[in-house]
Amino acid sequence: MIHTRRWFTAGLAGALAVAGSLAASNAAMAWEPKKPVDFIIMAGKGGGADKMARLMQSVIEKKGIASKPFVPINKPGGSGAEALLHMKNTKGINKDHTVMVTLNSFYTTPMRQPGLDVDISTFSPVARMAEDTFLLWVHKDSGIENIDQFVEAAKAKGKDWIMAGTGKGQEDQLLTDFLNRAYGLSMKYVPFKGGGRVAKELAGKHAHSTVNNPSEQLGFYEAGTTRPIAAFTPERLELFADSPTFKELGQDFVYFMQRSVVGAPGMSAEAEAYYRNVFQQVFDSEEWQTYRKKKSLYGDFLTGQELKDYWAREKEIHRVMLEEIGEI
Repeated sequence: MIHTRRWFTAGLAGALAVAGSLAASNAAMAWEPKKPVDFIIMAGKGGGADKMARLMQSVIEKKGIASKPFVPINKPGGSGAEALLHMKNTKGINKDHTVMVTLNSFYTTPMRQPGLDVDISTFSPVARMAEDTFLLWVHKDSGIENIDQFVEAAKAKGKDWIMAGTGKGQEDQLLTDFLNRAYGLSMKYVPFKGGGRVAKELAGKHAHSTVNNPSEQLGFYEAGTTRPIAAFTPERLELFADSPTFKELGQDFVYFMQRSVVGAPGMSAEAEAYYRNVFQQVFDSEEWQTYRKKKSLYGDFLTGQELKDYWAREKEIHRVMLEEIGEI
């Protein structure tokens, strides 16, 4: 009888624990937005972040994943400062109804502009959806087909060689600085609002080169207007198999850009759980997986503490890079 009673007690405790866990889970998932969700994009229209956000929004709507619509809102000002301040200053019910698509300016802009008083560790870690890739691009009419020809042409023009990029002290400027230092160049970096605009600057021959993501240059590449010279990835990208990596070219340098969704600081645990579930479903969708392959995206789904730890590591990497170019 003692043995039976112990078994019964343990079984009852286990059953209660499971029931409690399920109840807590159901309570968390029971939360739903009371109004449309502001889907902030900390970049301009036409760039990689914008394309990604609008695809995710369309998947959410098409599959009925959320009970309220997600409304994309571009806030590219100040290299993402406008978006970061908007999130930081979100009040009341809006804290649970505002999420943002981030770039690496999520790390760099708060360090470059300490007056913003933005602490990225306070943002809610909803989901890392991918890590985007970069390539060095030129116009096809330039006649440049490899890195040696690129270096020769850029050296000849010196500071008159224009490298178009997005924002100041952001990803594109960091890659431009790498190229200048690695190959003894003095290219002039000119920032624009959004990767889509940058791609057009190269296609229109208003810039000599860019370091666009595949999603930003793909249309011009497929039209035969622009050419990828080399990739900032560990191995060659399937879509651009003829373009070597910088590692192949003797430069031990790899660089990715996070494509994450974050919640406003102070978001409730119930809302965070809801959005985590929404974006897990988006990540698992055929549409998103097809997009990842087509746009040469890397990276697994990350959320919670794993995502916050990832932010902390990337922030320190970018701190060193910003110090090297004198931005902080």
